Amino acid sequence: MRVLVTTRGSAGHFGPLIPFADALRDAGDDVLVATTASTTERLREHGFSVRAYAEPPRAARAPFLERARGLEPAAANRVMVDLFAGVDGGAALPDLCAIVADWQPDLVLSEVAEFAGPLAAEQAGIPVAVVAITLGAGERAMIDAVTAALAPLRARLGLPDAPATQPAYLTLAPPLLDTPGAPHARRFRERPVPDAPLPGWWDGDDVPLVYLTLGTVAPQFGFFPGLYRAAIDALATLPVRVLVTTGRAHDPEDLGPLPARVHAERWVPQAAVMPHTAVMVCHGGFGTVRAGLAAGVPLAVLPLFADQPDNARRVVELGAGLAPADVSGLAPAVEALLGDPAYAAGAAAVAADQRALPVVDEAVALLRGLAAPLLAARR
Repeated sequence: MRVLVTTRGSAGHFGPLIPFADALRDAGDDVLVATTASTTERLREHGFSVRAYAEPPRAARAPFLERARGLEPAAANRVMVDLFAGVDGGAALPDLCAIVADWQPDLVLSEVAEFAGPLAAEQAGIPVAVVAITLGAGERAMIDAVTAALAPLRARLGLPDAPATQPAYLTLAPPLLDTPGAPHARRFRERPVPDAPLPGWWDGDDVPLVYLTLGTVAPQFGFFPGLYRAAIDALATLPVRVLVTTGRAHDPEDLGPLPARVHAERWVPQAAVMPHTAVMVCHGGFGTVRAGLAAGVPLAVLPLFADQPDNARRVVELGAGLAPADVSGLAPAVEALLGDPAYAAGAAAVAADQRALPVVDEAVALLRGLAAPLLAARR
């Protein structure tokens, strides 16, 4: 089976697709990833064959980004959906239609915020599956909001106002963590990763480890290095070790001299850090929240934008973490998470729910079943 994976390419968008793409490739299917021109090299680092599709000029995107700043999250998210669907989707659509026509996939697998790939597939009569990049309520809101923005693109392709059938919907969110919005979701978990020791950055010091990560997008919105440094200084008042990741595009040297017990890296695989982590401080991105809770690690969440406030609320509702109002409340929050075992128990409950799900390898049969009619017709 030939599977075209379409994504916007950033870590929060491509990350949830990787386990499914790996499972398909390892099962012998042919996987091609289509992504924005600016993210092709990063995705090739994962070992995938990659083709680029066009991005709009910055001047076309800038008004949407400016309008979204300062809005409350729900309004900002609507602006971003208009950007992702109308502007970005319009720029990507010709290239994705050409890739579909040239490569002739049997299935298109997209993350839910990449809209042009499913349209190109629909026009070509190719089945589609989508992978969630946030919790169910956020996915539902995105799908509901995008109809108007996609109307001109659907008309351009001669498609009806709405697709005849909805694509299959896959998610890595366990039921306990998820929020209502995707009643027909098929749920899976990532493959387990063997535990491995961290490098000896702290010379045998074994006080609790706090992992500080604010994702890959936050620095692009001006949060680096200021917010990172403020969080480091707050955590340095506690008897903990701190591991900070800045993202591949930002130099830890820009954080300035670090306090004792604080170590910074551009990037460390989260799965490698989680077994050693007592508390994770994060921005509330879907992948980060899911990774922390899947490992039973309580979270201190400083939401910045997009779905992050919703994810932070869900963490608090589950008793699996805290969401301080700002960085001034970070040290007391981490102190509480370390001192009260109820938070670790809340995170452990999510981890147990996650472990009960089938591994992503079992999604291969589902995806092959979606492609089976087309494969039969092509024989």
